This record gives sequence, structure tokens and C-alpha cells, in this order.
Amino acid sequence: MRTFVSGGKTVTVFPSGVPDAPVVYLNTFGDEGQKVFEALAFCGCPPLSLVAVSGLDWNHDMVPWDCPAVFKNAESFTGGADESLRLLAGEILPGAERELAGAPRWRGIAGYSLAGLFALYALYKSDVFSRAASVSGSLWFPGFREYVFTHEPKRRPDRVYFSVGDRESKTKNPVLQTVQENTEAICRLYRDRGICTTFRLNPGGHHEHPAQRTAAGIQWLSIE
Repeated sequence: MRTFVSGGKTVTVFPSGVPDAPVVYLNTFGDEGQKVFEALAFCGCPPLSLVAVSGLDWNHDMVPWDCPAVFKNAESFTGGADESLRLLAGEILPGAERELAGAPRWRGIAGYSLAGLFALYALYKSDVFSRAASVSGSLWFPGFREYVFTHEPKRRPDRVYFSVGDRESKTKNPVLQTVQENTEAICRLYRDRGICTTFRLNPGGHHEHPAQRTAAGIQWLSIE
């Protein structure tokens, strides 16, 4: 494991030790990289390297455009995802991959909550990643479903994973109520286009077992 700072973000590299192993980039709310890496080992995931990015301004770095707050007493969203993606692809990625043995066989991107929104958005703004996992992704984000239905990814992804908790849409908040409907609709769109896609409905709400749910998504991406 090696940690470095790039663009004010903390980057932790968990190398697989296997030459040319795939690599998955994971944006984290706190510092969950170690927990996800351990969960991957526990579930028997094929060898891959994990690069965890932390120190994020969550409501800025992970969202594609400005949006008023959807929670009471919460901060509004200020779209900084394009800037974050430029940092990820232009500086963090080459810095991380200098720590790996060989060239990654494929690159994936994964994230939980708003980082799951970012993981899917990254497919539309960059051709760097061929696989993505949106784990309990914030696909309720206003305008995002419409964006996906009217835009094309920069490259056709090989595999895309979606999940939500079965209680996430059971809320009085009318914006958050759309999360499962939107996720399933986007998943159907990808399937209709012949993209290898899965949707998993996890038991529980949004904050239950995030490391294990994330590891399950990354493990599914790793199926060859």
C-alpha cells in the first residue's frame, strides 16, 4: 500500500501484486478504501488493484452540475465533477499506475452514493474506464436520468453494475423517492443497448454495509 497527495486529494494504492492486473478507482466519502480492499479479499475477488481517493468535497467534486439542496439544512450542490474527472484521469491515474506491476488489463471506476453517480457520469465524459459500478448510486440527482437517456458514453462499457437498498426509495423526500425507479430505468436502457449490466436490490437502507456492497459491485465487474 502507498499513499500520496494529488490536487489536494489523498490517494491510496492497494496493488494486487499480479502483473497486468485490472485496476479499479474508488472515490470515497471518508477513508473506506482499506475496508473495501479487505472485503474484496474476503469475498474471493479475482486479483485486482484498488486505488481509493479521499479528501473529497462531496457535494462539489462528485456532482455533474449545480443543484439546490434536497435535504433540510443541507448544503446545495455545486457541479465539480468535470474538474474532478480531469484530475483523476490526468494526474491521479498516472501517479497511481506507476506503483503497479505492468499495465492494467482494464480500468474500472466505482463509488457509493454520490460517488456512484460520479462513476456513471465518468463514462460520458472520458474513455478511460471500461467498467463502472454505481453502488447505491445517487441516481435520484435531478436531471441525471434525462442526461443518460440523451447522451452516449465516450466508449461502450464492457460491464456496468447498479444497486440500491430496498428501503432507499421509501422516504417522504420526493426527490429521493425516484432512486430505485431511475436506477432500474437506466439499467434497462443499458441492457437494451446490449451492454452487460446487472441490478442488485440489497436489503436495507442507504447507509447499511457500504464497504460490503461496494466490494460486491467491484467483484461483479471483475468477471471476465
